[in-house]
Amino acid sequence: MASSLKSSKELVVFLGKSMIAFLESLIFTIIPKPRKNVAGEIVLITGAGSGLGRLLALRFARLGSVLVLWDINKEGNEETCRMVREAGATRVYAYTCDCSQRENIYRVAEQVKKEVGDVSILINNAGVVTGKNFLDCPDELIEKALDVNFKAHLWTYKSFLPAMIANEHGHLVCISSSAGLVGINKLADYCASKFAAFGFAESVFMETIVQKLKGIKTTIVCPFFIKTGMFEGCSTARPFLLPLLEPEYVADKIVDGILTDKVYLNVPKFISFVLFLKSILPVKMAVLTADYMGAFNVMDSFVGKNK
Repeated sequence: MASSLKSSKELVVFLGKSMIAFLESLIFTIIPKPRKNVAGEIVLITGAGSGLGRLLALRFARLGSVLVLWDINKEGNEETCRMVREAGATRVYAYTCDCSQRENIYRVAEQVKKEVGDVSILINNAGVVTGKNFLDCPDELIEKALDVNFKAHLWTYKSFLPAMIANEHGHLVCISSSAGLVGINKLADYCASKFAAFGFAESVFMETIVQKLKGIKTTIVCPFFIKTGMFEGCSTARPFLLPLLEPEYVADKIVDGILTDKVYLNVPKFISFVLFLKSILPVKMAVLTADYMGAFNVMDSFVGKNK
């Protein structure tokens, strides 16, 4: 009897909290959520030497943040550094880092902590893609995709999360992908790495909830494919509903999501609708839905590109 009463009470509490969360979400769809101030925050961006990483760096520079730029491409990273200074950043630090190498990440992370300070916003953006049928994909490229797109997140979290917890302040940003939600033709290794990155970020987010680490925020970003060098030579078969995205648009959405502490960010929102259909439809129809979302043409020339 006591057990039954306890279960009933837990169910009522769950339903009550769910209703509050739903109403809060409804309110913030009508009234814009307040945006937090990130001036002076130390923002570390991996893959900052080009593409989306560079655009994010420029936006945080205009918001007055301290920028820490990581990229394996020293020349590209230094160019981003120059552009960020021109955009108004007074403190910006560029580090050459190979995010496929755990020890390299740990070594450069220690440099950052000594030379800059405690990172308060960590944006795991670096990524690579192969673009081949799975059986045609060399082992070393599969391993690199997992190392950069997923494992690097493990090592950066281990490097910077402890200080965030100690300071009761921090924001973890995972740039996953719509390919981390639905399987895509010729992107098996990429999808696997992005699924893993999504699951890892969500699991750590749940840990912060259970441990009541209210000062640690999480944003998990799943954009459709972006018009950067990473996906040059590709096209979408559904341009009306799922067009290739302009990088500036995605960067704006990500920054807005971070400033409003949004946990899940699907770009465009139509991805959320497709995933909902996939989850409730019968298996054959769900596969068709996933195929519709994954109707993405990968060209033969599209091999081994970076963000």
